[in-house]
Amino acid sequence: MGDRHPFELVGMVHLPPLPGSPRAEMGIDAIVERALSDVAAMVRGGLTSVLLENFGDVPFAKGSVDPHVPAILAVIGARARLAHPHLAIGLNVLRNDPRAALGAALACGATFVRVNVHTGATWTDQGLIEGDAYGTLRYRQALGASGIRIAADVDVKHGTPAGRADISELARDTRPF
Repeated sequence: MGDRHPFELVGMVHLPPLPGSPRAEMGIDAIVERALSDVAAMVRGGLTSVLLENFGDVPFAKGSVDPHVPAILAVIGARARLAHPHLAIGLNVLRNDPRAALGAALACGATFVRVNVHTGATWTDQGLIEGDAYGTLRYRQALGASGIRIAADVDVKHGTPAGRADISELARDTRPF
């Protein structure tokens, strides 16, 4: 995310179902081209940040995803960076795999990752998802990727906080580290 404005619009690129997903119909080349077309449209519309997300892969894994998911995100992210060098690119690996997102972000030069559940725990249609800020931040440090920012949801949509639900407490717990 750029440093020009305290609040920035981020364009969301929902990828179609990736290979191996129950609804997968497109080949990898078509998926990459569609994503790059969406990114280009957002850039033409004036956006300076985009977030790539494997949204078409429903139903989502509760935790870790198969290795090809972050690999495909990294390929798309790298191609988008080549086409739009000044674009801030972020990655989100659904449902909640921040380690995969960080690895792919490092590989493609993305500037941020989104983490749906970074702290606390949330009831979702995948069951209880527990944040692991401890592990995520240490993994980012181990990769030498402290420059990759983490955009963490405070109260993720499509979920209900387990435990306390005071939004100000959730925000304090999730603030940048």
